[in-house]
Amino acid sequence: MTAQATLAPGAASATPAAAPAAPPAPPAAHPFGLRLFTGVVGVFVAAMMSGLNSRIGGLALTDIRTVFGMGVDDGSWITSLYGAFELAAMPFSAWFAVTFSFRRYHLGVVAVFALLSLSTPFAPSVGVLLAMRCVQGFFGGLLIPVLMAAALRFFPLPIRLYGLALYAMTATFAPNVATWLSATWTDRLGSWQLLFWQTLPMAAFSLWAVAWGIPQDPVRLERFRQINWLGLVTGVAALVMIGVAMSQGERLDWFNDVLVCWLLGGGIGLLAVFLLSEWFHPLPFMKLQLLGRRNLGLGFTVFVGLLVVLLSGSLLPADYLGHAWHFRTPHLAVIGLEVGLPQFVIGPLVSWLLYKKWIDARYVFAAGLVLIGGSCLAGSQLTPDWMASEFLFPQALQAFGQPMAVISLLFLATSVVQPMEGPQVSGIVNALRAFGTMFGSAVMGRLLEVRSATHANVLLDQAANARRLGEVVALPEVAHRVSHQAFVLAIADGYLVLGALALALVPLVLSLQYIPPPVLTAPAKK
Repeated sequence: MTAQATLAPGAASATPAAAPAAPPAPPAAHPFGLRLFTGVVGVFVAAMMSGLNSRIGGLALTDIRTVFGMGVDDGSWITSLYGAFELAAMPFSAWFAVTFSFRRYHLGVVAVFALLSLSTPFAPSVGVLLAMRCVQGFFGGLLIPVLMAAALRFFPLPIRLYGLALYAMTATFAPNVATWLSATWTDRLGSWQLLFWQTLPMAAFSLWAVAWGIPQDPVRLERFRQINWLGLVTGVAALVMIGVAMSQGERLDWFNDVLVCWLLGGGIGLLAVFLLSEWFHPLPFMKLQLLGRRNLGLGFTVFVGLLVVLLSGSLLPADYLGHAWHFRTPHLAVIGLEVGLPQFVIGPLVSWLLYKKWIDARYVFAAGLVLIGGSCLAGSQLTPDWMASEFLFPQALQAFGQPMAVISLLFLATSVVQPMEGPQVSGIVNALRAFGTMFGSAVMGRLLEVRSATHANVLLDQAANARRLGEVVALPEVAHRVSHQAFVLAIADGYLVLGALALALVPLVLSLQYIPPPVLTAPAKK
């Protein structure tokens, strides 16, 4: 058994006899060395660049709104549109990477993304700013899926799990370090333009590394003769509409707003058309039939739940500290760094562990979920007196639990995928990743709102009883106390819900198909 990677993007077109001619031979496998490793690192840096740009836009939204003279409601569209178009791009990225060749496609996407980053601070109006964020969100969404395809294709078997650990870091490292970067640009250096220009050095390195390290595959423009135009149009429109509805739903009061109803109704209808067209198309963007395999169908269901659970390590601590103590990003940075920085050590350590013969990846995954659940249980004990230091223990559990869960899931899922199916699976994984994050944020936003209102009603009844018993407290002070305590209790409820969800996923994880650790052999000599 050779460890040489055989996944070639061109192999994804090995379609049925529906093709007009016999498919050409896949590109030759390339021996793994420093040059190829540098190219994959360039792909990784570009994916991190996209993730950081997406997250920082939301963290520094107040600064961006102030510069462009936007209110809170108008400013919410800056992140909403970016996230929706990022989601819409992910299912299609790998298909176009195969068609244009991995190297040329990646260089082109990074170049456009960098150009948009450079020019966004000079947007002459709010309308132009929003349009540029839409386009940049779309190109940012094209960058992340190709990282998984690169890891599967170019990393030989003895180190392939380390390549998947790189991909996992886009979900565990980038969101947590973004807070520190945002604080550095806006509060320490005082330059809001750096929120956008921070990507330029990363883009420059990625362009050089990919141009030098990634081999050139044949360009296969003949695939456009079989492109699923119906799926492309309906898929992009559906995902944009659903993404906007989820991100704007809480602000617009969900089904009480006509726009949200139309976006969700139209988006779900178009999504059904997209999925049907993909199911029957001979050259789909995503091969949905693959979900019939247990580790893909069930594994990706668990993946969506896991993405919701991961909000316990970023969203809830930031919401609490921002509301209770009015923390800005410099004070919140330590919360993210506690989870993000250890990933450089813990991620490779988890990959090394999964290669051991006595290890069952399902149990590593389950242990990661238990650690995250324990973090949520610890977080549910918060009181109005908690500061950033009280989150140290819960965040430490997150730092270990997140890579254990994410990397194990990627191993269990990709191990049942044939090399030629890699690009199609990559589209499914990343579309679910973007959807799960947006869905989780929408659900948690609604949960916190409902639970805050419930706790406020109970506390107001208690305050009214206290006044009847003769305790004199000024009404404004009562209102402040009730609002503050209700939100704290709602955050505690959020931790409990996410902790319960993490533990509920454990039986599903243990029912996944057992995959033995990879057999380590020396790379084949050329």
